[in-house]
Amino acid sequence: MSTVTRAGTQPPAAQAADSHDLIRVHGARENNLKDVSLELPKRRLTVFTGVSGSGKSSLVFDTIAAESQRLINETYSAFVQGFMPTLARPDVDVLDGLTTAIIVDQQRMGADPRSTVGTATDANAMLRILFSRLGEPHIGSPKAFSFNIASISGAGAVTLERGGQTVKEKRSFSITGGMCPRCEGRGAVSDIDLAELYDDGKSLNGGALTIPGYTPGGWGYRLYSESGFYDPDKPIREFTKKELSDFLYHEPVRMKIGGINQTYEGLVLRLQRSILSKDPDAMQPHIRAFVDRAVTFTTCPECDGTRLSGLARSSRISGVSIADACAMQISDLAEWVARLDEPSVAPLLASLRHTLDSFTEIGLGYLSLDRTAGSLSGGEAQRVKMIRQLGSSLTDVTYVFDEPTVGLHPHDIQRMNGLLLRLRDKGNTVLVVEHKPEMIAIGDHVVDLGPGAGAAGGSVCFEGTVEGLRASGTVTGHHLDDRAKLKPSVRAPSGKLEIRHATTHNLRDVSVDVPLGVLCVVTGVAGSGKSSLIHGSVPRGAGVVSVDQRSIRGSRRSNPATYTGLLDHVRSAFAKANGVKPALFSANSEGACPSCNGAGVIYTDLAMMAGVATVCEECEGRRFQAAVLEYKLGGRDISEVLAMAVDEAASFFGAGEAKNAAAHAILGRLADVGLGYVSLGQPLTTLSGGEQQRLKLATHMADKGGVYILDEPTAGLHLADVEQLLGLLDRLVDAGKSVIVIEHHQAVMAHADWIIDLGPGAGHDGGLVVFEGPPAVLVAARSTLTGEHLAAYVGA
Repeated sequence: MSTVTRAGTQPPAAQAADSHDLIRVHGARENNLKDVSLELPKRRLTVFTGVSGSGKSSLVFDTIAAESQRLINETYSAFVQGFMPTLARPDVDVLDGLTTAIIVDQQRMGADPRSTVGTATDANAMLRILFSRLGEPHIGSPKAFSFNIASISGAGAVTLERGGQTVKEKRSFSITGGMCPRCEGRGAVSDIDLAELYDDGKSLNGGALTIPGYTPGGWGYRLYSESGFYDPDKPIREFTKKELSDFLYHEPVRMKIGGINQTYEGLVLRLQRSILSKDPDAMQPHIRAFVDRAVTFTTCPECDGTRLSGLARSSRISGVSIADACAMQISDLAEWVARLDEPSVAPLLASLRHTLDSFTEIGLGYLSLDRTAGSLSGGEAQRVKMIRQLGSSLTDVTYVFDEPTVGLHPHDIQRMNGLLLRLRDKGNTVLVVEHKPEMIAIGDHVVDLGPGAGAAGGSVCFEGTVEGLRASGTVTGHHLDDRAKLKPSVRAPSGKLEIRHATTHNLRDVSVDVPLGVLCVVTGVAGSGKSSLIHGSVPRGAGVVSVDQRSIRGSRRSNPATYTGLLDHVRSAFAKANGVKPALFSANSEGACPSCNGAGVIYTDLAMMAGVATVCEECEGRRFQAAVLEYKLGGRDISEVLAMAVDEAASFFGAGEAKNAAAHAILGRLADVGLGYVSLGQPLTTLSGGEQQRLKLATHMADKGGVYILDEPTAGLHLADVEQLLGLLDRLVDAGKSVIVIEHHQAVMAHADWIIDLGPGAGHDGGLVVFEGPPAVLVAARSTLTGEHLAAYVGA
């Protein structure tokens, strides 16, 4: 084939459309950003670095990604927008060159037991179709294999107009669902210990109920004491069989209590609906403690935890039911599906194979489809969300990732790097917020924010290549090549915690001694059984303080002062100094500004348009009544104290008129974890992931205990912050505590006194202790994947 060029022709003129190769940000001021302006290249991988709280998430998520989503939402009709979340325009002068943003964050998936890995990725939907086509015996449509659909049937007469006459016809319907009728698709049934609900030796009028929130005289209590179904002055142990049934299990019925229409239902039914249906992690501590005491969850005896009805489990393909398929390790399930050869469903099989292979490719082949979504770690949840993107045909999309290396062993990080580069090479823009040097190294473009955190951050310190960052002299550049050294000598254990024959999840009859009185790191590839070993085998209770990865739950009214309990001491100090009651010094109680109800801003709902928040004119954003601000402590009012940074407040409460030992102790713990720059009244919703992790750690440091279990405390921490964390762990051990850390970060491994390495692989290829001993021995032996990567890290 030849090409002919006409004489005198000019090369094609550049198209205007080809000039939009940059995302331009000018004057970004969201949260702590200080008029940030920069240009990001499209179809490249850009890594955003900087210390925790420097403004990375504010720039990437709250500015670039948020504006992209807002503009897309505005393309829908006003009717559709009414059902969508309203997003305000970020505080930025100009945002130009945006493309559709797909956010893959670390937010945990819903904790409902009916939400599983399979339902979150559509793998279950494809399996249900497959079994409805090929399963023997044939039992019905895909609905028959869904544990979210109950089997129902009904019959009755319907009235029709036909030929000018009204006729009645008998109609019936039935839907065959796959839900287990006993556990309603949850896989577990709850058994309530009635002795924890009431004291049967007392009468209702005598205060028999022992449930939190049910106090004599309250509406919840009066519902039972004034129902009329039984004598409220009779001890509950003397109730007849019918009276006890009415008290505990009566179906809902409307009645008047104290002249007000209310719905009466049995106490057990009410608790199941009002408390037991909620996510335990969202409960207040005292409610959670009550549930832990009163309720035991056991595997459903009817479906054996599969959530499916007997009919759904009876249909099989090559001897495998859909329950068996969902319980398989995904890598094994992929092999089983690959062996199926049925031309009638070839496209479905191809799509299912691709989805299952994507799990293995992304390092999640050790999971099973019936694993509840709420039990996934933040890193696992993020990678499950990535499954949808790996086979996508979309190009020129902006993918936004929030620390995709969280929860990944150094061995797994290499695989993750390859996946991100594949997304970029398909013509997409990839924006990554990251701290790990291994991932920073693959960036085409690097943006370093800082120089500090909070008010000391919010500026672009460096923009350019990785090599340029290394030579830049910024905090990140300075620490980029940091390598923690092996300690010349390690501490001797003061005792041991014996774990014998552990079989939780994938553990294979593991017996190991965890040394006490030292810094012990439990490591291994993702899915090797680290959390199963520690969280499943170390007894909970007195003396054990556990700090997990779960994010802090709080509203815009929550702040470090309320979360740590500091505000209680501050309010008491103000009340004592001024001779008034403490409630006046709460913006959520009597002292709140009446105009904004203590929020400091007034929110105006504009229906499908973004709501507008304006600073309250009466309190000028200080949240308190003017009269309350007249009361002083050490020359400061309550709003001025809440505006203080932790370091300033520590000095304020450490000496002089405002001296308060309890408040000073809490502030000292916050400073110890590196949060000295955070203001006491800063809303929790504005804290970064790393700041939330350290705030939680500081709070748990106050717990009385001899054994601290920390699950990936380096999550969200900058290289410079990791140094401070290591110092904190050393102080805990030197104070006589035993610290057990589940961690992948090589700096923490190198700093340990003892390492327990699980593996050799993930899922059923893991579950064994492949090494236990000091880090120096592991590095010298290089006998495991962890040993190889740790040796390379310390330069051995």
